[in-house]
Amino acid sequence: MSSSQSTELDRYYTDWRGVQVHVIRWDRIERQVIFTREGYPHECMQPLERFKEKFKRVDV
Repeated sequence: MSSSQSTELDRYYTDWRGVQVHVIRWDRIERQVIFTREGYPHECMQPLERFKEKFKRVDV
């Protein structure tokens, strides 16, 4: 993925179930938020609009 397409991030959010996720990247072209979940080995992604509806930022 080219750097012009994505931005590396280091932010934490909680999902609609209260589970913390670590946001690692924002894909500008696909408008997707890429994040990881503790204990899950693969990257997860959500469209930006859904992410904004379902996740809340937390300070760590």
